[in-house]
Amino acid sequence: MSYTVVVPTVGRESLRVTLHALLAGLDGAPGPGPHEIIVVDDRPAPGAPLPLPPSAGPEIRVIRSGGRGPAAARNMGWRAAATEWVAFLDDDVEPEPGWPARLAADLADLPPSVGGSQGRVGVPLPADRRPTDWERGTAGLANADWITADMAYRRGVLAELGGFDERFRRAYREDADLALRALDAGHGLVLGDRRLAHPVRPAGFWASVRAQAGNADDVLMWRVHGPAWRARAGEGRGLLRRHAATTAAGLLALAAAPRSRTAAAFAAGAWAALTARFAYERIRPGPKRPGELTKMLVTSAVIPPAAIWHRLRGLAAHRRARGWGGPRVVLFDRDDTLIRDVPYNGDPARVEPMPGARRALDRLRRHGVRIGVVSNQSGVAKGRIGAADVRRVNARVEELLGRVDVWEFCPHDDGDGCKCRKPEPGMIERAAERLGVLPSDCAVIGDIGRDIEAAAAAGARGILVPTGRTRPAEIARAVETAPTLDAAVDLVLGGRRRR
Repeated sequence: MSYTVVVPTVGRESLRVTLHALLAGLDGAPGPGPHEIIVVDDRPAPGAPLPLPPSAGPEIRVIRSGGRGPAAARNMGWRAAATEWVAFLDDDVEPEPGWPARLAADLADLPPSVGGSQGRVGVPLPADRRPTDWERGTAGLANADWITADMAYRRGVLAELGGFDERFRRAYREDADLALRALDAGHGLVLGDRRLAHPVRPAGFWASVRAQAGNADDVLMWRVHGPAWRARAGEGRGLLRRHAATTAAGLLALAAAPRSRTAAAFAAGAWAALTARFAYERIRPGPKRPGELTKMLVTSAVIPPAAIWHRLRGLAAHRRARGWGGPRVVLFDRDDTLIRDVPYNGDPARVEPMPGARRALDRLRRHGVRIGVVSNQSGVAKGRIGAADVRRVNARVEELLGRVDVWEFCPHDDGDGCKCRKPEPGMIERAAERLGVLPSDCAVIGDIGRDIEAAAAAGARGILVPTGRTRPAEIARAVETAPTLDAAVDLVLGGRRRR
């Protein structure tokens, strides 16, 4: 049994405390320690050095995920791991002394039917006063099911399920979604004996209002897991119906005011009563200090419309959502597929996107599909351009079309005998390896037969989008064709295979 610890972070100072406690737990501890600790830096851009303690134990490896959210960061972490088990920790928890040994004991000899093991989370609360509303909310983590504050999964299970659903861009529901998918696939989830503390993070005045963004994620859970998802995930019914009634009463009062004082007064009274009830329920168990009272009164009026706004946003964003279909990657040819072909181009100023390219790539990104480019660049071998020129052009492509997760280009010519120049599969295999997936998990979209032949050689799916230079014989041989990039994306997102 071997395991890797993955810690996604946005650079909080608490990361140092987490890692220090983890490393301290290895001193003289029985049982195997982690093979390595992978810290996934999920800041959108490089910033100050992460607060890492000096490590005298297992290697601490830092990789970047580009600010795509904790689900994507955890996916990058487990895909970079090479062990049977992957244990996820939040960057603001404090593992108890001996946590690594207890994790190893929890995982040892688990039957193959068990796919995951959860640790026991405690939330320290103040002993000299009642907890605030925010502290009580955090304390709920102690009784939550399958939270990734401390959750270990078999790497094979993560690969089978495609990891975390990257449409969850916040640290909310992505762990419950993965657990429900694991259970649906027949993998058991068990509670271990290891323990850690999850301190309450400081929160600003509007933290509870910002948290209402989770209502959009709840729509995704409903779309994917059905109306019974709350009961299966151990969640209560929530207050959305009351929030809807409160918001409706407030809007009615505003709308009726110019026409009917009686109707406006009735609606305003209903709004005030519902808001007062909500505020009282939040204030009653709390410390009743002036600052807390003010916060509860103000935010209790703002939370209902914020919750409904995010619910509507989620209904729009996830109206066609389906289950997370596993690790999904689309690898594009570059020239005459994403940008117009300018032979041996080394000038970024001459880059011109193909019609609809940005729209097609953005659709894939919205569905959590990762994007790569695999491109033959024989101009390097011919001496017409240099590798640096190719990279400058590629950088311009990203400026125009958005982030690309992996770039691969072949600098060789036909007579060089390499394994990367299409129709050879080398670039596709390398791109898949860098993204932690199999070539069979990839779709390749290109404009000529070489692109489709390379996909077939790698075991990937190939979709041809013909242009004026595509030969009729290439079109005839292609298993799947699409008239435009948008239509090719339809095939990828719909999962259909058609001519």
